[in-house]
Amino acid sequence: MKNLFILWKKEMIENGQNGKWIWLPIAITLIGISQPVTSYYMPQIIEMAGNLPEGASIVLPTPSGGEVLAGTLSQIGTVGTLLFVLAIMGVISNERANGSITMVMVRPVTPFQYVASKWIGQLFITLTSFLLSYFLTWYYTNLLFSSVSWQAALGSFAIYCLWIVLIVSFSIWMGTLLKGNGAIAAVSISFLGILSLLTSLFPRFMKWSPGNLREHATVLLMEQPAQDHLVLTLFVTILLCIVFFGLAVTSFKRLERF
Repeated sequence: MKNLFILWKKEMIENGQNGKWIWLPIAITLIGISQPVTSYYMPQIIEMAGNLPEGASIVLPTPSGGEVLAGTLSQIGTVGTLLFVLAIMGVISNERANGSITMVMVRPVTPFQYVASKWIGQLFITLTSFLLSYFLTWYYTNLLFSSVSWQAALGSFAIYCLWIVLIVSFSIWMGTLLKGNGAIAAVSISFLGILSLLTSLFPRFMKWSPGNLREHATVLLMEQPAQDHLVLTLFVTILLCIVFFGLAVTSFKRLERF
């Protein structure tokens, strides 16, 4: 545990030195806050950009607070997923490229401790960024639109956090298999994109898919009864995260050279 803590502390310091603690929370927060702000001022935006006849007015239905937060999850599910992958892709491959991983592994450090420190470190920064973004978005949503209960917001946040855990777990695994950051990002984004696409195209056969997490979170925001396959989706997502983490440790052990 001592070695794991030291490695995790090293990971946190590196995240600060490379600016990840600055740009990632800011980027995710801007993505989140932009949803309620643009939704609130959308009529004015369309009026200014639409070149409408004089005297014409635009009346749009006012979305509920739950719909606004659901739109935020949609934005984070697309642009946010890309940013998370870009933030994670080099955590192992960069150290393999510059040789610093050798300095770590010559010490009494196990592959499990090394991979776990990377996994926990990336989860810490990604989930913190998402928490900050979602809290501020919830605040502005309650300020500009109808109120969303903190219980519904917290429940949807907890469910969607599993999607981020899945992103981190799969990207860390790819980092132990591939050396190039571009390849890691391409494979990770392709996997997540295909998973979401198949979930949308074949909902009847993909009820277990982690791609349904946003749907389940949206149902909570709308204060509707939870869907029947919620437990199945949560179980499969947690299982996949464990499998990807285990595969990352196994792949790391098989590396002939660090």
